[in-house]
Amino acid sequence: MTHPVRLEHVSSIPLAVIRRQVKSADLSRVVPEGCGIVWDAVRAQNGRGGRHVAVYLDGSIRLEVGVEVDGSFSEQGEVVKSATPSGVVATVTHFGPYHTLGGAHAAIRNWCLANHKRLTGPSWEIYGHWLDEWNGDPSRIRTDVFYQLEA
Repeated sequence: MTHPVRLEHVSSIPLAVIRRQVKSADLSRVVPEGCGIVWDAVRAQNGRGGRHVAVYLDGSIRLEVGVEVDGSFSEQGEVVKSATPSGVVATVTHFGPYHTLGGAHAAIRNWCLANHKRLTGPSWEIYGHWLDEWNGDPSRIRTDVFYQLEA
């Protein structure tokens, strides 16, 4: 699959998240589990949540998992406020099952090497709102992948 890389300037998006440190093999369990925990907390406050998000803070897979929030949200237990980074990013839109996201990440890293761009911060994934048609055709699942770059 081809992943055309784009350079963009993005604004920060407010999030409600839980923080975890996990092994790569546990991501497929921890990300949806964490999103569910956060959604429960947002709903309990009658809050408005958006798309699911996973922010990878470093190579040891310290991450924040949760949802975009629109409006007020009060921290509750392990569910805390956060935000996506702002600034210059390299980004791709990936279509396909989540287990194939590695290709999108590799495309950005390879593009950065080829174009002398320096990765300076976290990376993150924003998952599209689930559509029923994705159950029958997982090649249509949308995930946007971002890597923060040196300005």
